[in-house]
Amino acid sequence: MSVEQSVLDDRLDRLINIDVGGRGVEHLCEAARALQKTSLVGAAADALLAIPEKATVLVTTGSVSRAWISTAVGENDGPAGAAVIIRALVLARRANCVVVIEDTLAEAMAAVLTSAGLCVLPADEARAACEDGSLAAVSLASYPTEDEAGHKAAPGMLDDLDPALLFSTERVGRNAQGIYCSMRGIDYGQGRARIDFVFDEALKRAIPTVAVGDGGNEIGMGNIPEAVRDHVRFGEKICAVTKCDHLVTAAVSNWGCSAIVAAMAARTGDRRLLHTPEREKTLLRRSVDMGLINSPHGIVDGNVDGIPLSTHLSVVDMLTTIVRPALGGA
Repeated sequence: MSVEQSVLDDRLDRLINIDVGGRGVEHLCEAARALQKTSLVGAAADALLAIPEKATVLVTTGSVSRAWISTAVGENDGPAGAAVIIRALVLARRANCVVVIEDTLAEAMAAVLTSAGLCVLPADEARAACEDGSLAAVSLASYPTEDEAGHKAAPGMLDDLDPALLFSTERVGRNAQGIYCSMRGIDYGQGRARIDFVFDEALKRAIPTVAVGDGGNEIGMGNIPEAVRDHVRFGEKICAVTKCDHLVTAAVSNWGCSAIVAAMAARTGDRRLLHTPEREKTLLRRSVDMGLINSPHGIVDGNVDGIPLSTHLSVVDMLTTIVRPALGGA
């Protein structure tokens, strides 16, 4: 890696880990970088770009946010970021991306993916589109919502899909007691697909895994449990145990995904991969249309994690500004 690329990667890490939400994410970033020994965003971008062309990538996101009221209530942090990553993988590697998500959130996820420019198709048709290369497509798959069934299904899913990589963003993982906790330590397990078991199995098989998280209760935070316990409110209770190969921390998980695609664009020189403020606004407005909530406030609006929409648009703009020198400066 060139010195210039390393500098850009470090700037991306720093920007997305400004702790505007007061969650302690700067400490999580410090711990993850000490473990990774390189830029978090840069390592994730390298892993995504290393997959073979036309390979299958399993992507998961989506948080059932108020399951004790309804399992159809989802959070707006996660789906937009996943859509940005999938779009970049399809453009850069012609990847066959399969989004694993609860049936109750599938309709909203499909709408966000469509707003990112992706055709949501049945699995066989999406695979054909990947092979053909003339259509940007993606498919959705469901997964069991009970512990025993989720544990048993993991090997079969990996056998059937044969993914080259697994990617997770803003996906809650179980704690040491097997409970899926919110940031406030509330049991979030009702109606939640046990997808973290798939990541556990992938790690056993040495299938690369990348995870993005912003609070300590997500898949991948098992890499840095001490930092979560020491610096996150309720950290001892909420810390997820599932690990990953490459962890990206961010103040908002969507920001982590936007930074990864910025790093991918810088490495490839392909400006198409960049996220834009206009697309961010489209994705978050579509999330509103589909009833995804700004979870800390419990309301359907374009703000994410209690942070105003305008801030999210500015962060996306800044990410592009950071990598502009690698893209010819224009």
